[in-house]
Amino acid sequence: MTSCDVLIVGGGPAGSSCAWALRASGLDIALIDRQTFPRDKVCGGWITPRVLEALQIDPADYRSGVMQPITSFRTGYIGGNSPCDTDFGKPVSYGIRRLEFDGFLLRRAADGERVRLREGVPLASLERSGEWWIANENLRARLVVGAGGHFCPVARYLTGKHSEAPVVAQETEFEMDAQQQAACRVRATCPELYFCSDMKGYGWCFRKGNVLNVGLGRADSRSLREHVTGFVRFLHERAEVPAYLPPLRGHAYLLQGTSPRAIAGDGFLLVGDSAGLACPLSGEGILPAIESGLLAAETILAAKGDYSAARLEPYREQIEPKLRGASHDWLSAMAGHLPARLIGLAARPLTETGWFAREFILRRWFLHA
Repeated sequence: MTSCDVLIVGGGPAGSSCAWALRASGLDIALIDRQTFPRDKVCGGWITPRVLEALQIDPADYRSGVMQPITSFRTGYIGGNSPCDTDFGKPVSYGIRRLEFDGFLLRRAADGERVRLREGVPLASLERSGEWWIANENLRARLVVGAGGHFCPVARYLTGKHSEAPVVAQETEFEMDAQQQAACRVRATCPELYFCSDMKGYGWCFRKGNVLNVGLGRADSRSLREHVTGFVRFLHERAEVPAYLPPLRGHAYLLQGTSPRAIAGDGFLLVGDSAGLACPLSGEGILPAIESGLLAAETILAAKGDYSAARLEPYREQIEPKLRGASHDWLSAMAGHLPARLIGLAARPLTETGWFAREFILRRWFLHA
């Protein structure tokens, strides 16, 4: 049996960011992931400058794939006729492909063998033995970081099953041929966001060079298929996208402030989607994943080898203020007093209003400005 100080389960942005921040700590770090990178990942794939700042990445130096500057957005609602274009005049976000970006982050974290990386290794078992966690019956660790996304096995083993109401989404991303590129009216610098009629979700079209990503996510899973079908029909009626779109695939995540999972305890931390940290209004998961991974690393270093619940409590204390503040907004306040039909009638025109689109939808909800 081999040993390590910290075992990170999951090599996505949360896990790789934590490993990257710990790489020079002198701790023995092991990271396992059930997949081999680069791996396909269903995700809209845009990041804000805060992501690049946190990870010390210069977009001009990124050579691992697409880094598409975003200078404007188009917003509206599904079925609307007058979407609003908001031009910021400079890059305010960047489009990436997760199979490229995640692989880059993982390789960078494991550079120089300071992090023992094991790909294609799922977490099949996890048990507590004294002060050690025993993973897969052959690896013991003093601390385990769960970074395996919404269905993270660490969250399942350590915090049990809960009644949860995740956001559900379906999307597709594919490389367009020359004919499809000519038929696609979505501009690479201008992602398009269209809200559902009840304002419980939104669809998007995002072009990254010759790659197109189309999807829709909702907080109400019962009507997802209906809204996805309606959104795709809406796009085809507007002739926004090529006539053929590959089948959309599903995924799920929990929003900040809605997760019942324990995110810290004796010898464990949960980060990213494993902890349920997606932004409440945009559903963005990459920035919360990275920030929580870095915060977990800070907490581990400050613990100085004592991984008791008391020494790991600062991680939860610093995450929770963000959750409380982010779980309240004008739309949820309206929802407590008005029927869904009236909410939609009141909110839909605002998605096509210039000042509201810029200051609320884009700057506050999506860009975190």
